[in-house]
Amino acid sequence: MDKKKINSRQINALETKKRIYETANRLFRAKGFQKVSVDTIVETAKVSKGSFYVHFESKDALLVSLIGDYVNEIDLDYKNYILSLDMTSASDILMSLVGKIADVLTHSIGYDHMNTLYRVQLERTINMDAISGYNREIYKMFNDILQKGVEQGEFITEIPVDTLSRHLMIAFRGLTYEWCIRHPDFDLKEQALKHFEIFLKGIKK
Repeated sequence: MDKKKINSRQINALETKKRIYETANRLFRAKGFQKVSVDTIVETAKVSKGSFYVHFESKDALLVSLIGDYVNEIDLDYKNYILSLDMTSASDILMSLVGKIADVLTHSIGYDHMNTLYRVQLERTINMDAISGYNREIYKMFNDILQKGVEQGEFITEIPVDTLSRHLMIAFRGLTYEWCIRHPDFDLKEQALKHFEIFLKGIKK
């Protein structure tokens, strides 16, 4: 088989996938995930429904892919945010980052998408490691902040930093889930800041 034909076919497939991806991202942001159907995506992208399912198992899988890519971007944004802070106290850095994450979840990702992500995670039909795995940069950032606090004498040393950072992320997941089930009557940022004030009281020397 001619290599040029194979390459042309591969290029067309990549272009189709990109068109579906970008169209879905635009529609989800404009109308909300629940209000956008696969039919709407393929009609707007001007591709066949079969093409959609060649590249994505389902609308849920497409959303996970979109947010997985976005997670990499926002983790880098969080890192740059921490570097921009004019703070030496690990406690202050942690609280500032908690507020930043709450803002991103509330205003950039949004309730609709987070609600769907939790449903998909519970169903376990799609690999969510890129979003919920413990290798994400955000976990390393929390670990580094807590380690800084230990080295500066702010935090206790009896509990390993890895354990503290993992429990910190578990707590944030719990707060986000609470936000999803009590939306719109639960202020994620307000509650997250209150919770982590209590968390810090427990680990400060």
